[in-house]
Amino acid sequence: MLIRCPWCGERDVSEFSYLGDAGKVRPRDPERATREDWLDYVYIRSNPRGPHLEYWHHAVGCRQWIRVRRDTLTHEVLATAPANQPLGEGAAE
Repeated sequence: MLIRCPWCGERDVSEFSYLGDAGKVRPRDPERATREDWLDYVYIRSNPRGPHLEYWHHAVGCRQWIRVRRDTLTHEVLATAPANQPLGEGAAE
């Protein structure tokens, strides 16, 4: 599998570390979040089939974090962008 790093270009997946689901949203008010809110945020994950938003770290390259939209069925990388930017306009495909 090849992943396009926004800084380094297309690289082999062996250069990256998977960091998890980029779609999870941290509780808005941590002080008022319940135990169940935190348990859900930290432990509960879906197992999607199809396009999914993920965080990856270019550990053997530029060491930047990136967001990747990947099809979990085919492992096709659909788009990438810096971790602090949404996947949309300007995303590498």
